[in-house]
Amino acid sequence: MNKPVYVTQPYLPPLDEFYPYLEKIWDSKVLTNCGPFHHQLEQALCDHLGVKHLALFTNATIALVTALQALRITGEVITTPYSFVATAHSLLWNGIKPVFVDVDPNTLNLDPAKIESAITPQTTAIMPVHVYGHPCDVDAIQKIADNYNLKVIYDAAHAFGVKDAHGSVLNHGDLSVLSFHATKVFNTFEGGAVICPDEKTKIRIDHLKNFGHVGEVNVVAPGINGKMSEFNAALGLLQLKYIDQAISCRKQIDAAYRERLKGVKGIDCLKDAGEKVANYSYFPILVQADYPLSRDDLYQKLKDSGIHPRRYFYPLISDFPMYRGLPSANRENLPNANAAAQKILCLPIYPDLQMEAVERICHFIASQ
Repeated sequence: MNKPVYVTQPYLPPLDEFYPYLEKIWDSKVLTNCGPFHHQLEQALCDHLGVKHLALFTNATIALVTALQALRITGEVITTPYSFVATAHSLLWNGIKPVFVDVDPNTLNLDPAKIESAITPQTTAIMPVHVYGHPCDVDAIQKIADNYNLKVIYDAAHAFGVKDAHGSVLNHGDLSVLSFHATKVFNTFEGGAVICPDEKTKIRIDHLKNFGHVGEVNVVAPGINGKMSEFNAALGLLQLKYIDQAISCRKQIDAAYRERLKGVKGIDCLKDAGEKVANYSYFPILVQADYPLSRDDLYQKLKDSGIHPRRYFYPLISDFPMYRGLPSANRENLPNANAAAQKILCLPIYPDLQMEAVERICHFIASQ
């Protein structure tokens, strides 16, 4: 019987390499509250990612909530329905109304051509998502934001290490938010970060993630407990030593899938973003109408055979009860996002995935 294959599994460095970090934590007795590993990881990530300032968080959802607070966003924010639900939840947590706009059918990122018609006097920001790590049309989005005096916060949960012609994609917009969840290319078990353009912004975000504390007795803002622990930061420092190797393995798996699926009728792969910008965080396919099975039937048959893909992102955020009553959630306004949500299937991809498993998955899909 074949071993079950899941859509993603965290890369875990050798356990014996983690022991020295644990010993230092034990000896220092500093477990959290922005200890030495926390500061080391912030600097190491800045150096690796090519960004100036970075604030670590316990997870990306709290990082998104805090990023919106740091920029004092209110009213309405234009965003995508094609993402993980935390994108829109971060708006609701701040009392902000999400306004959903359709996606580009080729990239599945927020379509800049649809943004302007959604802007109202209450619009204060745009929150796009670099879906599957493929960069948004950042220049077009920034031009619109500048024309209407809007802030831009990128949900960059998938975009660790991704670059474009300008350098790190994380440097676009007013703020970008990363996820270090266990399913991500780079993980700290749980974690996240806000990329800050300047030291002043980072200081404000650091205050907000620590209850609003400034010093021991002063509280200057209604902050939250969003600090990353020393254990998570230590794991991040160790993970960072292996990140290039991990992405290289993902690249090989991505290429193998593309080669083996290119002749399968009814199965389309999203366009390759190219090795200069991709981090190979996911491998999505689109199950078209001329494939012998529906997407959901293929999904179930794969699961029944021990292969566990995911329908990222299905249902759309706009279909969930807390959002579907919004005028912008009307499916007629979101044809591309709805079509993608009915077709998409993310196949397993992670550094330890064996090529024989890739062969088995592709053979299964091709033989239906």
